[in-house]
Amino acid sequence: MPVYKLYYFPVRGRAELSRLLLAVAGKDYEDIRISFDEWPKKKSTIPTGQMPTFDVDGQLLCQSLTIARYIAREYGYAGKSNMEQALVDQVVDTASDYLGEYFKCYFAPEETKKEAIEKYLKESTPKTLTCFNKWLEQNDGGKGFFVGSSMTMADLAVYEVLTNVVLRDSKILDGFPKLVEHRNRVAFLPKIKEYLEKRPKTDV
Repeated sequence: MPVYKLYYFPVRGRAELSRLLLAVAGKDYEDIRISFDEWPKKKSTIPTGQMPTFDVDGQLLCQSLTIARYIAREYGYAGKSNMEQALVDQVVDTASDYLGEYFKCYFAPEETKKEAIEKYLKESTPKTLTCFNKWLEQNDGGKGFFVGSSMTMADLAVYEVLTNVVLRDSKILDGFPKLVEHRNRVAFLPKIKEYLEKRPKTDV
């Protein structure tokens, strides 16, 4: 059985998709959270100079989506065919782009941060929600998951990226009932529910 160590900051951020995948797969791992004060010393030891990183029996993996896809493929959450994998990837990559936009706003200078987040919620968010909703409805009318008949990393990616906007505006999904139902469906998967009840609460 492999020994896993996941390194990231003490936030959800770009490591949370991998944490959710490990949770739903029921796999133990060491969740090593590096403080922002410790980070400058750690940075020089990482090939990309970025986190998250994922240690698998001494083999270090870098890049958040590389890590998430490795875990998803290892435990059956990446799609069951080449086409399913492509459909999963388009959802995951869109969620990642959307998350990147949010980080630019969240880490903007204080004098422009509020305006940047408001613009993100009013302009980028409706477009992305419409896209997610369309993809969800294309699979069995949106009654289940994004791809195929069972949960994949696409479902976890959308669940997590929407956490940020729901925390900002609890009514932001009001016009997207299928996405609300999907969000509840994911949150009440037994292992995800157990993980969410225990995970530290953070802004991002």
